[in-house]
Amino acid sequence: MALLTVLCYPDPRLHKVAKPVAQVDARIKKIVADMAQTMYEAPGVGLAATQVDIHERILVIDVSDSQDELRVFINPELVWVSPETKSWREGCLSVPEYYDEVERPDVIRVRALGLDGKEFEVEADGLLSVCLQHEMDHLQGKVFVEHLSMLKRNRISLKMKKRAKELVGQR
Repeated sequence: MALLTVLCYPDPRLHKVAKPVAQVDARIKKIVADMAQTMYEAPGVGLAATQVDIHERILVIDVSDSQDELRVFINPELVWVSPETKSWREGCLSVPEYYDEVERPDVIRVRALGLDGKEFEVEADGLLSVCLQHEMDHLQGKVFVEHLSMLKRNRISLKMKKRAKELVGQR
């Protein structure tokens, strides 16, 4: 396993749309293992392949308190969303140290492939629902800050660019 580099907003690679995985093979399993290690080390509760500059439809998620219930979603697709919405305070490994309220459907149903290559469906609410929607946005080239006002987005973009320059200056 290897730690992967997480892209930071406003990196244009975060806006690439991920392609479907053709086959769950050893290469995909290695990517999943590396993504899981990266997510746990960060620490985070979800990571999309897009965030580590791999533009394939792969998500890893673990919303458990003990961080020992890894869930893998390959080629995830929304098959149903509830009309009810809920607002959650979201953060993102690609937008470090920034959190804001995002309104999303409260309950969703997602179809995906597991690490075994078999199709499954899951109905999700609460944190799992939010996390799935947030990570699936990444696969479409969308970062959670794009759900916010243009003013907030511009402010965050400027902060992230400034932070990147400071990090380069420290090396």
